[in-house]
Amino acid sequence: MADESRRKVVLKKDPLDGILSYCKMKHPNEGILILKGKSKKGIITIDSLVIPPFSYGGQTFAGFPHSFLPFDLSYVGIVHSHPTGPADPSVTDMQNFFGLVSLIVKSPYENSEDVFAWDSDGNSLEIIFED
Repeated sequence: MADESRRKVVLKKDPLDGILSYCKMKHPNEGILILKGKSKKGIITIDSLVIPPFSYGGQTFAGFPHSFLPFDLSYVGIVHSHPTGPADPSVTDMQNFFGLVSLIVKSPYENSEDVFAWDSDGNSLEIIFED
C-alpha cells in the first residue's frame, strides 16, 4: 500500500474545464459531480466526470442518492462546489465522503487555484494539473 502522505491527485485538463464550467452554471447553488479515473501506487488520476442521476443541491448543500448509481469501478470520488466561504470540507462533506478523493471548488471557479483535494480523513492532497 502506498504511503498516505505521498498520495497525489492528477487532474486532466478536460475534467478540470468541465468542473469549473459546471460550478459556474450551478452558482449560487452547490453543484456535484462524480469523478472517474484510476488509482495506482498512491496516484489518483481523474480523466472524466459523470453527472450523478437524481442529484440535488441548494446554496449550502449538494448530493445524490447512491442507490441509483450503476456499478462502475472507475469512480474515484466526487467534486462539489462551495459558492461561499473556503474550500475546506465541512462535517457533512466528510460524513458523505465517496470514493478515494473529494475535490472542493470555491467561487469564482476561474482556474486550478480554486480547486482543492481532500482524503477521507480531511487531509489536504496535492493536485497535479495535466493537459
